[in-house]
Amino acid sequence: MQLNPGMAQEYELRHNELWPEMADMIHAHGGKNYSIFLDSGTNVLYGYIEIEDEARWRQGADTAINRKWWAFMADIMHTNPDNSPVADDLQLMFHLD
Repeated sequence: MQLNPGMAQEYELRHNELWPEMADMIHAHGGKNYSIFLDSGTNVLYGYIEIEDEARWRQGADTAINRKWWAFMADIMHTNPDNSPVADDLQLMFHLD
């Protein structure tokens, strides 16, 4: 995902004040241990989340609260026409437990 220039503080503020119903939706769709990191040189955001089930997690995107969150965040980051964040999956290159 990518932030618009100068929006790092606003992005962090909005996430520090995450709506309780948004947190509930994330948990209800099997998400936990969620972190988002910023590369301040490029404004690229990297998200990490542990999920229980891929299909269940994807269903969360179609919830009313998620759509509301996307609309709330659309003014500070790159988005698709439906306000979802423009995002690319990263290719796993190495993993060690």
